[in-house]
Amino acid sequence: MKKSNKFSPEVRERAVRLVQEHRGEYPSLWAAIESISAKIGCVPQTLHEWVKKREVDSGARKGVTSDERERIKALERENKELRRPNEILKLASAFFAQAELDRKLKS
Repeated sequence: MKKSNKFSPEVRERAVRLVQEHRGEYPSLWAAIESISAKIGCVPQTLHEWVKKREVDSGARKGVTSDERERIKALERENKELRRPNEILKLASAFFAQAELDRKLKS
């Protein structure tokens, strides 16, 4: 099931930027996130995910970047598409090999 994107990319971007810009005004990152998430109308956990994603994408935090994640998804799709014809060819090969054996045994 795909998550709905209730918040536009612009709103997400602005919220993350606000957290980064005002981080020092709060006793902790979480306090900044709680305050700003309340102002934009999302739960703190959601904003925290956006902040972590930005940190990964910018190299400030370890993890798989958005670009890498998209590339992995594309490769997995391609892999799946290539496996399907391979399976069909394997089954067809086995079928024809068995048919050839049956023909030779009958002669």
